[in-house]
Amino acid sequence: MLSKHDNDLITHSNAGTPLGDLMRRYWVPALLSDEIPAADSPPVQVRILGEELVAFRDSQGRIGLIDEHCSHRGTSLFYGRNEDCGLRCIYHGWKYDVDGKVLETPAEPAGSSFHQRLQHPAYATHEANGIVFAYLGPRETAPLFPAFEWATVDRQQTYVTKCLQDCNYLQGLEGECDSSHLSFLHRTFAADGEQALYQSDTAPAYESEDTDFGVRLIATRNAGNNKSYVRVSSFLMPVGVAVPVGQPDASGRLDGYEVHFYTPVDDTHSWRFDFGFRRARPVTDRDVHRALIIDPNHRRIPNVDNQYLQDRGRQRTVNFTGMEDFLSHDSCATESMGPLFDRSREHLGSSDKGVIAVRHYLLEAIKGLRAGHELPGIVTDPERNQWQHADCIREVIEGRDWRGTFPHLVNSVDELRAPAGVR
Repeated sequence: MLSKHDNDLITHSNAGTPLGDLMRRYWVPALLSDEIPAADSPPVQVRILGEELVAFRDSQGRIGLIDEHCSHRGTSLFYGRNEDCGLRCIYHGWKYDVDGKVLETPAEPAGSSFHQRLQHPAYATHEANGIVFAYLGPRETAPLFPAFEWATVDRQQTYVTKCLQDCNYLQGLEGECDSSHLSFLHRTFAADGEQALYQSDTAPAYESEDTDFGVRLIATRNAGNNKSYVRVSSFLMPVGVAVPVGQPDASGRLDGYEVHFYTPVDDTHSWRFDFGFRRARPVTDRDVHRALIIDPNHRRIPNVDNQYLQDRGRQRTVNFTGMEDFLSHDSCATESMGPLFDRSREHLGSSDKGVIAVRHYLLEAIKGLRAGHELPGIVTDPERNQWQHADCIREVIEGRDWRGTFPHLVNSVDELRAPAGVR
């Protein structure tokens, strides 16, 4: 369990909090590219890390992410006019560019230089395969966008969904760091293949390794006949977990994987972004089935108000939860803890080793930022912007030597940049 002090440290992310300061040193998902699909399309409201922002794509296709409230008298710029390379407030016509520069204050006298002395709050953005990422920290400390495999494949080989979670970001993120729940929460009664493996060994052996990108999470199950089923996930600082979800290719190896991001909206809500890619083919409608249970406002159709559409008959005969989709399973498990769970009440066991490792990593990173140490996963040198060792694995192997089977996952020299005190 965590003390109340430590629980507060890794759950409160508004500006000025220790976690908020840490998260603002990284690129975090802010919205989907499709929310601002074309130049001069309508702006959208963006709520992340406790801040009220507005995003827009200007006439040149550049993306702005600026404070929602006009610097003049606070009117929401969400209602503004996106035109001629700027967003114009409907109240008095003040106009802003993507960098927050005040271009015009037309209610001022002719020849006034008033607007030249103003700077509206604005944040850097980076668009990658359907997601607009934001950097909310000091401009002078902005790192390179990390060149993970999923960020560099062709757009047609990727898919992404977004939905609102009615709970703190960490509750969702921790669910991704725990492989034992696969034996229960996602269990189906017509068990074959991997489902049979999950059910035959419900207590996997856990390992974790601190790395430069975050934490490598390894769960190993007995697969019989001197074989092991190995599942390797990766916590990616500060809000992502790469999980081995997808279909195998002709060789039996996983053809891509998913990264689930949990960007805080505030301390009791978060945005879940589910991003996936395929290495060898374009995605199909089957890959993005999750979108069918999310409405146009990014709310899940199964939710707490309708008990996640749980069917008690289905729970007896079809699957463990009586709910149809993994997203519903996950959301029910994490949202039903309450909007902000008090971790001093929990009782952790061996199956929680990955969760414990990720919490410790976050706490040490917060301490490192305060002490002025180099932060993990922050890269400014293009030659060091390589992250192949952040791969995901889901495979049956001979014996239990997963390191020998997957040598590219063995810790590299760069991984010595993990936070001091957690190696």
